[in-house]
Amino acid sequence: MDTSLAPPVPTPLGGFSLLSLRGPDALAFAQAQFCNDVLALADGQWQWNGWLTPKGRVVALFALLRLDPARVWLVLPDFDARALAEPLRRYVFRSKLAIEPLDGYRACAVPLPEGGFQAPERARIDGDRITLDFGTQQRPRALGILPAADVPGPPDPALDMAWRHFDLEHGLSRIDPDTDQAWTPQMLSLDRLRAYSVKKGCYPGQEIVARTHFLGQAKRGLVQVLADAPLRPGATVIDHEGRTLGPLVCVASDDRACRALAILPLASPATEDGWQVAGEPVRVSPIGDGLSR
Repeated sequence: MDTSLAPPVPTPLGGFSLLSLRGPDALAFAQAQFCNDVLALADGQWQWNGWLTPKGRVVALFALLRLDPARVWLVLPDFDARALAEPLRRYVFRSKLAIEPLDGYRACAVPLPEGGFQAPERARIDGDRITLDFGTQQRPRALGILPAADVPGPPDPALDMAWRHFDLEHGLSRIDPDTDQAWTPQMLSLDRLRAYSVKKGCYPGQEIVARTHFLGQAKRGLVQVLADAPLRPGATVIDHEGRTLGPLVCVASDDRACRALAILPLASPATEDGWQVAGEPVRVSPIGDGLSR
């Protein structure tokens, strides 16, 4: 077990926020707006999901938990729940639901539950305390949704960075707010997470996502690059001949290393030697498996 990911006591995660969809039409609304098949979930199950623009660009990527037929909760990394609630409300029309930030709860890194998690739920619900399986079989970790009153401590920057490194290492993009609405699900390789559906029916951007999927037109996807110096999102990867390959989507940097996810051509390059970002040498590393839900 990686103890850097599982603190001995619940510790809030910086940058995470929570959003509630509550009411008789909560499931139908989520199914119509979000890119994964919400109706495929049973009560107590969760999935990766996202909200797209009509042009098929990812606005927000999140974990979606179905609590019951009238309650859906979103766990949003690096996205303010209020900033998502406001545009979502424009599509409520006559639907019977309320869209509200969960100000009374915190997303936390928590100790692993005894006995672990079982598929397909990958969740533990105990009253108002919820624990989700956010890890892999080889490197387990757990995210808790807990009442704020039960989490008195502040975020731990070292823990936040460990979680961020883990996410990027396993292909979960932590989209920088300054670069949102630029990438399609295929560019972010969200098929690795099973985070979108091409079969469930209409949702914003569905036509573009489905066309790209069925016509095989995805030309770019995620590549993990490592460096020994800090890098910044938006910087570009340059090959050994000085050609621009693509931008960095998200970055995790600490005293030991810098890890980034870049959107690059899917065709295998002749060589990865001599690649650089902002003058710093970078090397390619395979993206890990195990985060699909």
